[in-house]
Amino acid sequence: MRTAVIVDAVRTPIGKGKASGALHDVHAVDLLAHSLRAIVERTGIDPGVVDDVIAGVVGQVGEQSFNIARRALLAAGYPESVPGVSVDRQCGSGQQAIAFAAQGVIAGTYDVAVAAGVESMSRIPMGSAAAGTDDLNGRAFDERYPDGLVGQGISAELIAARWHISRTAIDDFSLRSHELAAVATKNGLFDDELAPIAGLAADEGIRVGSTLEDLARLRPAYYDEAMARRFPEIEWTITAASASQISDGSAAVLVMSEEKAAEMGLRPRARIRTIAVAGDDPLLMLTAIIPATRKALARSGLSLDDIDLFEVNEAFAPVVLAWARELDVDLDKVNVHGGAIALGHPLGASGARLATTGLNALEQRGGRFLLQTMCEAGGLANATIYERLD
Repeated sequence: MRTAVIVDAVRTPIGKGKASGALHDVHAVDLLAHSLRAIVERTGIDPGVVDDVIAGVVGQVGEQSFNIARRALLAAGYPESVPGVSVDRQCGSGQQAIAFAAQGVIAGTYDVAVAAGVESMSRIPMGSAAAGTDDLNGRAFDERYPDGLVGQGISAELIAARWHISRTAIDDFSLRSHELAAVATKNGLFDDELAPIAGLAADEGIRVGSTLEDLARLRPAYYDEAMARRFPEIEWTITAASASQISDGSAAVLVMSEEKAAEMGLRPRARIRTIAVAGDDPLLMLTAIIPATRKALARSGLSLDDIDLFEVNEAFAPVVLAWARELDVDLDKVNVHGGAIALGHPLGASGARLATTGLNALEQRGGRFLLQTMCEAGGLANATIYERLD
């Protein structure tokens, strides 16, 4: 069977997803094109050999609509013969792009593919794709869930309540994310993965100098009187500091067959060892990373002890903490350079960003296996295991 390998991965620094953010004036097509151009420049490949560009993007409306992958690859200077496609698995879209690229290589459909992702949340606000929709679900869905589902913030609060995760633990994890990201930035640990753009050379959202006392003074971000009546177990522990940041950014990963890499004289950085996707309760919504992780490990024949590092998207602090508690994972191996709470979460790009950051950290620490997983709206999750190659 053919093997899919990653030759290189690159990302932009992540900008704050608001009008004053450093990347707000960068059109979404140009934002994605920047990473697509950078992956070609870093590897020296002829972009004409790329069989497909697969780009994750969630807000497929406005300038991010009409298959942004195609426009971005042309903006990046790829030949007109190179196709592109945009995919949406919500927050896991960039990771799904990597999975689709790897599956294409393994199946023999592709020899070379670029998996990427982008989101300009300052220009295309979250939820824009559904704006003006009176009925998102239809009759049969609502009949199955007559009480109605809830927003992700409420789902995260339910996870905190049902796993008995305290406000102190949540704030401590959030502070940890910023501290680790700040140290990584100071020590140049992100340098190899970054392609500066629009004058931004480092992630814009990292905060230094906060304390647990500072975070304890923040008010709950998702308190809702109706939800409090419906779910009296919720203790309202999540604040703006313990949720991922709204952000702008892009990333790109070069995937090809091991044979093609050898033919082109390229040294692969990692093998895509195992791919899994899972579903879980759509009310809790963010817990599918637990069965997805178990599924990936079972398919790979590996145990948790075999995994050197984990990248788990920090959509909300209790999501990662519940996952770690359920699986008995040592948090010292998780998000060792910080996560989305500090770095930001440009929705469609985050899956490719986590892979880029995780592989970089794996190489710096001399580890062998990296497991990446991301919760996604609707009760979904991707999980991927990468094996570093010497």
